[in-house]
Amino acid sequence: MRGAMLLAVLLAVLPPAASAQEVKSVFAGADPDIAFAEDRYWIYPTGGDGLSVWSSPDKAKWTRGETLIRLRDIAWADDDRAPRHFLWAPDMVAANGGWYFYYSVGPQNPTPSRIGVAVCKGPAGPCTDSGKPLVTGGKGFEAIDPAVFVDPKTRIPYLYAGGSAGATLRVWALKPDMVSIDHEVKVDTPPNFTEGAFMHYRKGIYYLSWSAGQWNASNYQVHYAVALSPTGPWRYGGPLLVGDTRYRGPGHHAFFEDPKDGKWYIAYHRWEGQTGNGPYQGERRIAIQPIEYRADGVIETIRMR
Repeated sequence: MRGAMLLAVLLAVLPPAASAQEVKSVFAGADPDIAFAEDRYWIYPTGGDGLSVWSSPDKAKWTRGETLIRLRDIAWADDDRAPRHFLWAPDMVAANGGWYFYYSVGPQNPTPSRIGVAVCKGPAGPCTDSGKPLVTGGKGFEAIDPAVFVDPKTRIPYLYAGGSAGATLRVWALKPDMVSIDHEVKVDTPPNFTEGAFMHYRKGIYYLSWSAGQWNASNYQVHYAVALSPTGPWRYGGPLLVGDTRYRGPGHHAFFEDPKDGKWYIAYHRWEGQTGNGPYQGERRIAIQPIEYRADGVIETIRMR
């Protein structure tokens, strides 16, 4: 009953716009995953032929580290016989005393995209691919944008993935080894879902967030929903982060709680110095900014300026 009452109250009224905040981007990149470990902050952005890690002692000065994994390290990447492959949208997860690195392997057309996972020695690598794809797309589903969330209540790891042309969210429970699928969990695809799903948990509420719109256009933005379990049902909260006249198309994000100050932050990418509605060209920039929750758990609308 308490859970039902919580959801009944939560998001009954969408939050008003938060006050403007100037946030400088930290480096050129896209699709950031962010973590804190070993007294440093780590960002894992999209790559091309390889995926690298950036680290910082303070969230302001960032240094590019070693390449964690390259296409040539993934033996099964050429199994689809596509002429060219790409790596993007990685997610690094610490679980069960180890580190696990998930990534998308494309192209998406004409062959199905796939999701791989590597076992790493730490947040800075090195990483070794598991030897097989974790999920393969097909039949209208694109296996892209993996994000793994370990439920703090049950310790079950869940893999969230999918989107783009298929615009479908799928979720799987992983086995304790973190590199094998246990079973798929049927979930509803939330409203305005395009890609880049992410799950975080705070004070009894599960927050599912995702990117909506076209990745290289002004309508790219972050939406979210809440639930009382990591697999829904979802209560839609609407847009959370949208572009403005200065910064356009913010999206493909990750949330994290900073143990140094106890605050929650969002890392995301955006287009800077662009005009019009797109399609934009050039490099996107990664930004990090704090977020705020209302007393009822609603996330205040994020404004970049």
